[in-house]
Amino acid sequence: MRSTKQSGNSQSVDFMKKIILIAVALAFSLPAMGQGVLEAPAAPPANMRPPGLKHVGIEQHLDEQVPLNLAFKDETGKSVQLGDYFGKRPVILSLVYYRCPMLCGQLLEGLESALRVVDFDPGKQFDVITVSFDPTDTPAIAAAKKAEIMARYKRPNAAGGWHFLTGPQASIDALTKAVGFEYEYNQKTDQFAHATAIMVLTPGGKLTQYYYGIDFPPKDLRLGLIQASHNKIGTVVDQVLLYCYHYDPDAGRYSALIGRVLQIAGGFTVLVLGGFILVMFRLESRPKSRNV
Repeated sequence: MRSTKQSGNSQSVDFMKKIILIAVALAFSLPAMGQGVLEAPAAPPANMRPPGLKHVGIEQHLDEQVPLNLAFKDETGKSVQLGDYFGKRPVILSLVYYRCPMLCGQLLEGLESALRVVDFDPGKQFDVITVSFDPTDTPAIAAAKKAEIMARYKRPNAAGGWHFLTGPQASIDALTKAVGFEYEYNQKTDQFAHATAIMVLTPGGKLTQYYYGIDFPPKDLRLGLIQASHNKIGTVVDQVLLYCYHYDPDAGRYSALIGRVLQIAGGFTVLVLGGFILVMFRLESRPKSRNV
């Protein structure tokens, strides 16, 4: 009986040793995968812009006037001026480029989701102007993007109050400079590095508020429109920037975020296995009842 019990204990110990070896191997292999395969650079401090984005950001130009004589084309191909959409109501301005594969679409969807909750109607209490900062975007591309957003929005007559514009580089430069929107074009990827935000302007075209990111609280947006309609200028808000920056296939790197995800996954695996080992040890250490 004693030899059988000792044999069982020996097998349990051997099993525990194997589990520990697997846990240790996983703990070291997952972070190594993140470093060896992705070679992700260390993340910069929170108060610094990521590498390659030194000239990308959004500065708040509150109470400054945007030029209203800038020439653009609307989604139908009609020549317009920016001032055609000012004078009566406050305006929400969003700067995107329509073929963006990353955050621009999410920004427009986030804005649409917020406006769906707000009990104001575009074209009545406010207007929305979405301007592409890519001079190669065309009215046809703008029309397709507008159709996509309007299909989501489903607000009657909203199309008359939400305008999708394209224009020449000169008009784009003047507008982005006026609102403090800084971006860069990457020839290798044929894409733009930029941050995301929307701006609220008075009926006369003065900047009153910035909302950063791609998710906009409806209550804050509604209040911003009310204040803008009374020509009240908001206060400077904290910049929590989301950068739209595409993967560089030549460098073979994504971002430090992926490496961190793998490291976290490795740590989580070790915790799970460690908990399993602890439970097994406790079960083995319990005194077994003897058969009478």
